[in-house]
Amino acid sequence: MKLKYIRNFCIIAHIDHGKSSLAYQLLKITKSINNNNNLLDNMELEKEKGITIKNHIIQIYYKYNNKKYKLNLIDTPGHADFTYEVYKSILASEGAILLIDISKNIQAQTISNLKIALTQKKKIIPVLNKIDLNIDTTNVINNIRKLIKCKKNNILLVSAKFGNGINKLIKHIIKYIPSPTGDIHKSLQALIIDSYYDKYKGIIIYIRIFNGIIKEKDKIKLLSNNKIILVKGLYTLEYKNRKIKYISAGDVGSFLYKSKNIDDIIIGDTIVSYNDKYSIKITDIKIIQSNIFISIFPINSSEYIKLENSIKKLKLNDYSFSYYKDFSNTFGNGFRCGFLGLLHFEIIKERIIREYNINIISTIPNVKYKIILKDKSILYIDDPTKYPPKNNILYIMEPYVEMVIITYNIYIGNIITYCINKRGKLINQIYNKENKVKLIFHIPLNEILSDFNNKLKILTKGYNSMTYNIIGYFISDIIKVDIFINNIRIDVFSFFSNIKTAYSKSKKICKKLKELIPRKQFKIPIQAYIDNKIIARETINPYRKDVTSKCYGGDITRKMKLLNKQKKGKKRMYKIGKVDLPKSIFYSLININ
Repeated sequence: MKLKYIRNFCIIAHIDHGKSSLAYQLLKITKSINNNNNLLDNMELEKEKGITIKNHIIQIYYKYNNKKYKLNLIDTPGHADFTYEVYKSILASEGAILLIDISKNIQAQTISNLKIALTQKKKIIPVLNKIDLNIDTTNVINNIRKLIKCKKNNILLVSAKFGNGINKLIKHIIKYIPSPTGDIHKSLQALIIDSYYDKYKGIIIYIRIFNGIIKEKDKIKLLSNNKIILVKGLYTLEYKNRKIKYISAGDVGSFLYKSKNIDDIIIGDTIVSYNDKYSIKITDIKIIQSNIFISIFPINSSEYIKLENSIKKLKLNDYSFSYYKDFSNTFGNGFRCGFLGLLHFEIIKERIIREYNINIISTIPNVKYKIILKDKSILYIDDPTKYPPKNNILYIMEPYVEMVIITYNIYIGNIITYCINKRGKLINQIYNKENKVKLIFHIPLNEILSDFNNKLKILTKGYNSMTYNIIGYFISDIIKVDIFINNIRIDVFSFFSNIKTAYSKSKKICKKLKELIPRKQFKIPIQAYIDNKIIARETINPYRKDVTSKCYGGDITRKMKLLNKQKKGKKRMYKIGKVDLPKSIFYSLININ
């Protein structure tokens, strides 16, 4: 197909603004599917959570002015934890639909993703969704016009639920999103958009071709590692994929790479002809820095190799996920993994459990700290077990984020108080005419790891949006807290904390452990230590058998003899007794810290 009849586009939207519903309507109206709602959310997790986790690519066809157009829809996630998925989708497109829910207005993550598109100079089509709610759109339209400097007539109104305005939107895509550029006669130059491992076929690689052509049985080269691979099969990305003979400049498609060496493929890499000596990469491979770090161990140690293989396969289609081998005295061999956020961790964890049938245990999340030693050397650590001796430390720095919260004026007091309690600093507050305010905070990343956003939703009754970016490291009073159970240090429970919040966090963990650990016939102490000093303690009292129940009368010394014998037995049991920790404890403690 000629380049002028191809359109590559994606959809930018916040969570719950109707992006998957809009994609479904585009597929339905172009008769690409019969009736299959949430087609693009094909992972079980996506359907359960109502969010898009992975970007999906699907080709649809539409006849306009007696010409057949190919529309390559590259779906994007909306959650902040999957920003790199958005980046890849926008990079492979010439334009983007900016989708906004009229009942929620413009939200922080929408602005964040829009900036990515504007930086890449993509054509933006603003679309207001859920017009079936009969809400006044004046304020939303004015906000969009200020945001992207467009005319009112260029803002489309649709209902993704009922299909209103979808035909007009498709015509807008054809009319306003530019056709791709490229030359079929130039040397091959293609971008790896995504990839995943199929246990029957091998590695499936999704590509967008910028120049040249790729055919079956071609030898191609990956620029990042100069790996030469053979193209085994080429396929379209329609609802029902068809095998084809070639993919040419401006188009998208997929091909098979029959190899078990998963590490060869890097998302964002450039593909060229195997003998191309003057190849130019399309873009630098974006290095994604993990924000939080959690160790993962198999419950059954015999599944370690199986866990390693599953992690490698997940890494193949999730470049923002990182890992390296780890060891724990409590659980043995495992992996220290880096994630963009807690939702990202939850998705990876659930995929390991569901897709690969491996039960795992995870540790308390931590961020990466920068430690300046007395010899002026710098040490980055995210694992409390690697904390250096205190005498060697000059000072410690922790990562901070710049957080943007958009909400209504009436909730300002609650949010400011909450953020300050989380060691945040208010940098700016910007008001607009719609009784809304944009609050900008600098706040430690460690303070927003658990249920920070959920708490904001409660404080604002759901009327808020939040986004954040890492801004660097700042000096802080960070210490390591160790948890001892029955006088044995449990390394997977160790965590970092600011000295001001260490006591409260330790107290919460000790109390939670007291609730979760079953009682024994001996006393079980639970203690939190900082530098060999106890800062919090809870005690699980033992079961006690009434050994004097059969003593009916008689001298008191008879009862005392039985009680002393019981006391000695419990003392001996306390020394040799073993505490078995239920697996549920480790899941329960993830959000406590």
